[in-house]
Amino acid sequence: MKKVKNIIIGFGKGGKTLAKFLAQKGEEVLVIEKSNKMYGGTCINIACLPSKRMIIEAANGIDFVDAVKGKNEMTSFLRDKNYHMLADEKTVTVLDGVAKFTGNHTIEVTLPSGDSQEYQGERIFINTGSTPIMLPILGLKESKFLLDSTAAMEQKSLPKELVIIGAGYIGLEFASMFAKYGSKVTVLDRNHDFIKREDDDIAQMVKKDMEDLGVKFELGVNIEKVVDHEDFAEVIYNKDGNELVAKGQRILAATGRKPNIESLGLSNTDIELTDRGAIKVDKYLKTNVPNVWAIGDVKGGLQFTYISLDDFRIIKSQLFGNGQYTLESRNIVPYSVFLDPALSQVGLNEKQAKTKGIEYKLFKLPVAAIPKARVAKDTRGLFKALVNPENDQILGATLYGIESYELINMISLAMKAKLPYTILRDQIYTHPTMSESFNDLFK
Repeated sequence: MKKVKNIIIGFGKGGKTLAKFLAQKGEEVLVIEKSNKMYGGTCINIACLPSKRMIIEAANGIDFVDAVKGKNEMTSFLRDKNYHMLADEKTVTVLDGVAKFTGNHTIEVTLPSGDSQEYQGERIFINTGSTPIMLPILGLKESKFLLDSTAAMEQKSLPKELVIIGAGYIGLEFASMFAKYGSKVTVLDRNHDFIKREDDDIAQMVKKDMEDLGVKFELGVNIEKVVDHEDFAEVIYNKDGNELVAKGQRILAATGRKPNIESLGLSNTDIELTDRGAIKVDKYLKTNVPNVWAIGDVKGGLQFTYISLDDFRIIKSQLFGNGQYTLESRNIVPYSVFLDPALSQVGLNEKQAKTKGIEYKLFKLPVAAIPKARVAKDTRGLFKALVNPENDQILGATLYGIESYELINMISLAMKAKLPYTILRDQIYTHPTMSESFNDLFK
């Protein structure tokens, strides 16, 4: 059994950044990754970057097959770049294989050849990400037409009809994208409310704009079974007591993701899990086992690559800093949903503020009132911001409109710095830009 200073299980954003940092400190690092198609992690290979590339290509009118080819070229380049970023470091070893705990600090790695190697880690960082959730719908798992989000971006041809199970943000991004490529898209979801965490006025606008793209929504349904035919599948569902059928050449299951722990052998350790099946950590990302941490999706919570990167900062603060940066420091996290147009949010929205009984001043601006939106010929959307009436600090913002994924970061920064909204209101912006909308939004 070989002893190693640092073992990182999984080549994701937080793990690879940590490995690079430790190598630059001269420390020995073993990075274990079970798939040579996942160097760099979920984001660059099967999630954020390839999906956003496909979304942009759809908006630009690129043929679906050509878009898939271009996406594959990009991910191949990034995968190779990430591999060499670590493998070329003198103190880093990248090992292909499946890692399984045999004790609290011992790991057995099964190699592609079937052989195994054993390691003991002084420090171990679990960074295995998440995996799709498959609902127990009769015939779904067995369907030859079933896709997950990864397979949906690997299709040889564009499905003429696509059924998406799940109206969450991932499902909506794919619905918008495939509709833009020309698929007839039907989205099924058991919830009656559409994106219920968002304000009602925003949700209604998003739904209408997606319907205008050709997306059909069936909400409040109970999916009973999936039946395969020669060239298509039928998804049979019940709505208001009526049995209905959605037909598709492909079925995309977009019903969320869960921590990827199944092959880790955690039963051989004292590592505790949450009731949702995530690895339980404290505010320092430490498990209950000394010198074992969990970072990224595998610990539960928000599933964003930038959260995994921020997890690295917490680890860095402990190992080489003052240890004061913790999960409790992370109180302002923006997100964007790359629809057409994009939906971005940070902090509180109206619905949340009312539920919590928080006083606020509301600012609203139709995107149609922004000159740059006229120039770009896309005036759909609405910008909203909530401000604390006592100190003029921004409580939150929801931006539905073009380029909102850039603007939300400016608001997030202002919130982090505890700046009054008047700073954004009175700032001199270049023209014509979407950022100058803050002059009018906060007026």
